Amino acid sequence: MKKILKVDSPNDYARFVDAPVLHPLLSIIHYDELPPVRHSLNNYGVYGLFIQRQFPKILSYGMKTLQVSDASIIAVEPGQIGGLEDNGERISLSGWVLLWSPELLHGTDLERKIDHYQFFSYFFTDSLRMEPDEWLCITQLTAQMRQELTGHEDSPSLRSILLGYLRLILEYCNRIYLRQLSEEDKGSNDLLKRFHDLLQTYFRENRQLAHGLPSVAYCASELAYSSHYFGDLVHKATGGTAIGYIHNYVINQAKSLLMNGHNISEASRLLGFDFPHHFTRLFKKVTGITPSEFLGK
Repeated sequence: MKKILKVDSPNDYARFVDAPVLHPLLSIIHYDELPPVRHSLNNYGVYGLFIQRQFPKILSYGMKTLQVSDASIIAVEPGQIGGLEDNGERISLSGWVLLWSPELLHGTDLERKIDHYQFFSYFFTDSLRMEPDEWLCITQLTAQMRQELTGHEDSPSLRSILLGYLRLILEYCNRIYLRQLSEEDKGSNDLLKRFHDLLQTYFRENRQLAHGLPSVAYCASELAYSSHYFGDLVHKATGGTAIGYIHNYVINQAKSLLMNGHNISEASRLLGFDFPHHFTRLFKKVTGITPSEFLGK
C-alpha cells in the first residue's frame, strides 16, 4: 500500500512538517520558516489551500496528475487524495498552507456557500495561478490570520474574525478561478462540472444501492445528450472515455472507503457492486493493483 498521511484534522499535517499547532480547528503553516520537509500523499478530512511559489512538478490529484504553476494555489476538500508519496527526499518550500476543519464552518453562511467554490472539485485539474498583486494580498491575509491566532485566545469573536479572513481569501481564489475558466474552453469545463456533479449527487443520495453503478446512458440522459454524442464530448474534454471517467470516480470513492476502515466487501456493497470480485476486477483495471494489495494485505 502507498504511504498515505491521513489528515483528519488540520494539525495532522502541521505535526508531520513540525509546524506549530495554533488552534484545534485551523492550521496555518509558513513553509519559509521550516527546514526542508518530506513529501506526503494526503488523504484529506479537511479543507485546505496550499499557497506556494513552487510546487513539486508531479503531483497526484485523485486519479490524475495536477498541472501546477509557480505562485499558485492548490485547493483540497474532505474526501480527496493528493500530493506526492513520501520517498525519503526532503525539499525546501516557500509559501503558506491554510487547513481548516469542516467543524469551523458549522452554522455559518460559509458552510452553505463552500460547495459553490468549484475550484475545490476534482474536475478542476489546474492550480489557481496568481498575479503578483494577488499573491501579495492573499499571503498578507494569511499572515494576519496567523497573527490573530498567536495573539488571542480561542473565543467566538476570534473565530468570527478568522472566518472573515477566510471568506475574503476564498473570494480571491474564486476570482482567479473564474478568470482562468474564461481563458479556457468554457463548454468543456461546464460539461465536466455537470458530469462530476451528477456523479456526486448519485452517490450522495445512495442511488447505487438500488441501481448499481451509473451507466453512460444514464448520465447522458440526465445531462440531455445522446449516449454517443455525450461520449464524444467527454473524449474531447478529457482524452478518455465517459465510462472511464465514471470508473475513475468510483475508484476514488473506493480508496477513501478503504482508507477509512471499510473492508473490501463493505466498500463493494456501499459502491453498488453486486459481488466483491466485480469490485476487485474494476479496482485492478483502474489502478493496476487489487484492493488487497492497496491495503497492503
